[in-house]
Amino acid sequence: MRRSLPNFDGRAFLAPMAGVSDPALRLLCRRWGASLVVTEFTNIHSIVAQDSILCSTGQSIRQFLEYSDLERPLSVQLFGSNIDVLAKAVRIVEPYFDIIDYNMGCPAPHITRQMAGAALLQHESVTREIFRTLAESTDKPITLKMRAGVTDTDRHLFLDIAGTAQDEGICMITLHPRTASQGYSGKSDWSLIRLLKDNVRIPVVGNGDITSPQDAADMIRETGCDYIMIGRGAMGNPFLFRQINEYLKSGSYSTFTIHDRIQAFFEYLNMSTHYKIKLSSIKSQAMRFVKGVDGATRLRDMITAASSLGDLARVMKSAA
Repeated sequence: MRRSLPNFDGRAFLAPMAGVSDPALRLLCRRWGASLVVTEFTNIHSIVAQDSILCSTGQSIRQFLEYSDLERPLSVQLFGSNIDVLAKAVRIVEPYFDIIDYNMGCPAPHITRQMAGAALLQHESVTREIFRTLAESTDKPITLKMRAGVTDTDRHLFLDIAGTAQDEGICMITLHPRTASQGYSGKSDWSLIRLLKDNVRIPVVGNGDITSPQDAADMIRETGCDYIMIGRGAMGNPFLFRQINEYLKSGSYSTFTIHDRIQAFFEYLNMSTHYKIKLSSIKSQAMRFVKGVDGATRLRDMITAASSLGDLARVMKSAA
């Protein structure tokens, strides 16, 4: 049985990005208009192992998969293909999240070597078992994020996988229309999103190369997709979600200054203190927020040299 998705208050979602979409950034993007945010993708084996450790001390998986209820609706993204472990991981996370998303898009070799991420596109029978296990292990809606194929010669693998997903109760599919071998190079082929939309009955989310409100409107017009998902375009630029929402509604949108961007970083920094986010990760976020600022090279050097949150705050204040 296919479950109902939550009601979304807009059409622009924040993509799951390893090492980027931490709980503070997700909450920041939610505040600025993202209608759905998704956790960084998480190994099912790690979830099961951490749950065992945490339960022995009276804690829950929430201490491992940190989030705020202000992020809702909130999706958790899983990867891994061991069926027994997958079922356990789903049962562990389902009380805490509104949607469970499954990753079949990551092109990184250390993931694909584990029979996970985009490697699964070549194994339709395995994916059918995965989708069935996901659907049978929870009453929460299940969604799928995937790439088009592995190489250019099999760039239409997504169509068979999408049909299987729909048959097995998946509620929504996000397509990043590049192949795994492309990584993030070249241009994403939006015509593949159109092809997916024409071949399934469930909602389709388009993902790839959206860096402006006009890009978002163009993708929706060209592909017919129901929603859009933004990854790299939102790095250091949470305002993009509000701009897209405004543009889709009225055809115009607010503009934001470098000063606004630095202020947004301080919103992020303030929220980050509530979570176990490493200084190195916060510094990486700071790098993204100073992109385009006058003297950005000098600022990046100063950010790199910062040895505490106080040091980092002083550097970022100088950028404003």
